[in-house]
This record gives sequence, C-alpha cells and structure tokens, in this order.
Amino acid sequence: MNTIMAHSAPNDTNGTEQRNMVTIDDLSHEELHTVLDIAARRKATAPAHRERALAGQTMAMLFEKPSTRTRVSFETGMTQLGGHAIFLGPDDIHLGHGEPIRDTALALSQYVDYIIARVFDHSDVVELAEYATVPVINALTDAAHPCQTLADLLTVREHAGSFDTSVAWVGDGNNVCQSFVVGAAMTDLDVTVATPEGYEIDEAVRTRAGELGTAPTETHDPKTAVEDADIVYTDVWVSMGQEDEQDERLKAFEGFQLTSDLVGDRAVMHCLPAHRGEEITDEVLDSEDALVWQQAQNRLHAQNGLLLWLNEST
Repeated sequence: MNTIMAHSAPNDTNGTEQRNMVTIDDLSHEELHTVLDIAARRKATAPAHRERALAGQTMAMLFEKPSTRTRVSFETGMTQLGGHAIFLGPDDIHLGHGEPIRDTALALSQYVDYIIARVFDHSDVVELAEYATVPVINALTDAAHPCQTLADLLTVREHAGSFDTSVAWVGDGNNVCQSFVVGAAMTDLDVTVATPEGYEIDEAVRTRAGELGTAPTETHDPKTAVEDADIVYTDVWVSMGQEDEQDERLKAFEGFQLTSDLVGDRAVMHCLPAHRGEEITDEVLDSEDALVWQQAQNRLHAQNGLLLWLNEST
C-alpha cells in the first residue's frame, strides 16, 4: 500500500488560489463541514430547482482503474451541474508513460476546468496537482479515497443526525479506511479500527489523524471493535491489484466477516463493490440496517458539493 503523502498546498495561478483535493485534509475542518452542508442542501432541493452553476465547464476524468460508482457519479454530477465530463481510460492516456505527468497536467489545464484522477500510485495525483493550473481531485489511489470519505461522512451525519456517534471499521486498513479515519478526526467522529495483524493503517495516517483531532482506537479483535459502535463499516479484503495475494488475505481475515451475529442490529456501511460471502454476508448487506445504498447515492451529492465549493473558492 502507498503511504499517504502530506496534503497538497494550494497553487497560485495568476494571483488566484487554486484548490485541490488530493487527500481529505486538503480541506480545513471548516471547509469540510461547508462541503458537506452544500451537498446536503443540494440533495434536499428538488431536481428542477437545483442550480447548474458549472454550465460551460468541462472535467477531464483520468482512469487507470475501472469503476462503476466513481465514473457514473462524476459524469452524472457534471451533467446535473450543467457541465460536461470527458472520460479518458487507460487506453486513452498513459500517465508518466510516453508523456511526463507534468506535461499531461499542463496540457489538460489548457482545455478543462477540473481534473479528476483514479490511479494506482498516489504520487501521480500529487504530481498532477503540483503542475495543473486547474483543481485536481483524487478519485482514488492505492493510499487514499477522499471522495468516498465525503460520502461516508455525509451518510453518517444523515443517519445519526450529527457526528456524535461511533463507527467500527472491521477489515483491511486500506485506502478507504485511511481516508475515513482522517476525515473522522476532522469531524470528531469516534472510530475504532479492527484489522488483522499486518494490515493496520499506516503510521503516517495515524499520526495525521492525531494532529487533526483524535487518532482512531485500534484492535485486532472485531468483537471488541463493534461492542460500543453504532455503525459498522467494512470493505473488500482483496482490492484491485492484490489478486495475487488472495489466498493469503482470505486466510488472514478469517473471523472478520460481517455476519448478523457480529453486527446485531447496528447500521452497516460498505463502499462497494462488495464481495458477498467474503467480508460481508448477503443477510447483512441486504438487511434493513444497511446504509450502503444511501452511501452509494451520496457519492453523487458529496462530489457535487465539492465541485460547487471548488467553483466558488477557485
């Protein structure tokens, strides 16, 4: 797993501040709450009355990794906001191969208003943000998934009415988990992380969470983690690019599956796609306590909130 690098500093382009979101803490505490408030207000507004503030604007979508939710939510979001999205898959663009990343960033900045990147190496998004003269949004790297965290925090706040609640993460201390614990620290959300030994969150992430708020409680026992939790969150045990580790990982994560016995009547989150029968059972995923579809819908609203905020701030 890549380690999350220090959050990016705003670029200064012709005297104006350019904002990026490479990691969730590229937003300040206040800005994070503002983005969530914008998202909530837009979600609560009837579609016919939602503003189309990005009319005439274009987003470039650089995808090394495939995705259903990320692609559809961003493309749909730009359409709803009055803008246009251009999808550039792995056969359309090769970051750092054939053209340096800095040149890609500088060239795309001449054509588009936003760049989102869903790539393997976190440093590639950092470099895009360094050289682009338009906002760059991390749509997933091996180290971080800040857009998912925005949706997660919006979902938690909707469910609990505030951030005065507790979440247990059960599973891999992966990119989704790492972004979530940082976002949780920024909102004073109580989080306990249960992982097998060797699959913990990175030390740099733990330290950053402590600097921004409170570092998560960590354990290797799922039962201990969920005991006092209101919400239980999990993700796949074998992510894209880890297929050669599948047998080793499935063995390591024995006992970490979200079952009805472990979860009880607690609310459940999953960023999807789910490997049904591995990290979560059908019974739990399909239960009335599952927030996963609300969480998936909130990818659209949270990202629209971010785009509207960037449009106003840049």
